Amino acid sequence: MCIILIPLFLLYSIRSLRTLAPFSTFANLLLFVGFGIVLYYIFATLPPISTRQPFQVITRLPIFFGTVLFAIEAVGVILAIEEKMEKPKSYVKPFGVLNIGMTIVLTLYTLLGFFGYWEYGDDALGSVTLNIPQKAILAQVAKIIFAITTWITYALQGYVTADIIWNKYLSKRTKDTSKHVLYELLIRAGIVLLTFCFAVAIPDLSLFLSLVGSFCLSILGLIFPALLQICVQYAIGYGVWKLNLLKNLFLIAFGIFGGIIGSYVSVVQIIDNYKTGSA
Repeated sequence: MCIILIPLFLLYSIRSLRTLAPFSTFANLLLFVGFGIVLYYIFATLPPISTRQPFQVITRLPIFFGTVLFAIEAVGVILAIEEKMEKPKSYVKPFGVLNIGMTIVLTLYTLLGFFGYWEYGDDALGSVTLNIPQKAILAQVAKIIFAITTWITYALQGYVTADIIWNKYLSKRTKDTSKHVLYELLIRAGIVLLTFCFAVAIPDLSLFLSLVGSFCLSILGLIFPALLQICVQYAIGYGVWKLNLLKNLFLIAFGIFGGIIGSYVSVVQIIDNYKTGSA
C-alpha cells in the first residue's frame, strides 16, 4: 500500500488550481463511466420494490444526516474555486456554476442511493462497489475507474488545506524565500502521509464519514454561514417579516440538533464496531 504514496504526492505537489482543473474534468468524465457500470449491475436484477422497507428505523437517521452532509459539502473547494474565477459573480447565479454543479451531484446521489437500496436492501455496504460482483471484469473496471478518480481529485480536495497552512501562516514566517517551494512540498508530503495513515487505521470508513459530516460540516455548512448572514444583514434588515432571520435561525437550530445527535450516534457505533472487531 505504501506505493500509493508516491503517485498521491506527485499529484498533490501541483500547486496551481488552474493546472489541476483539467485533471478534475477528466476525473469527472471517468466518474460518469463508473456510475454507468454500477447502474448496469443495479438494474440487471432489480427485485420487486415491495420487498424493500420504505423507511429505516429512526435511530439510523443521524448516520444518514452526517453522511449526506459529508457528501454534498465541499466548503473548502467551493470557496477556492469561487476565489480563483475570473467572474466570481457567475458562481452564485441562479444558473451559475454552484447550482448547476450541485444539481448534477444531487441527481447522481439520488439515483445511486434509491436504486442501490432497491437492489441490495439492508445488505448495501458502505461503498456500492463492494456489492457488485467482485470477480467480474466489468466490475473490476469500475473499481479501477473509481480508484483513479479518487487519486486525481485528491489534490483538488486537499488544495485549500495546503494553501492555508503554507500561504496564510508558514510562508510569512520563513525569511529564506529560496526554500519556499521546498518547504511547501514538505508540508504537502506531510499531509499526504497523515491522510494515508488515517486511511490505513480506520476499518469502517462510512461511520467516520458520518462523524465528520455531523460534527464538522454541520458547523461549516449550516451554523457558521447562517450566523455570518445574520451579522452581515443586521444593518440593512432581514426583509419582509424577517424571513431571512427566521431562515437562518432554523438552519442554526437544525445544524446544532443534527450535529449533536449525529455525532453521538456515530461515536457510539464506531465504539461498538471496534468492540465487535476486537472480540
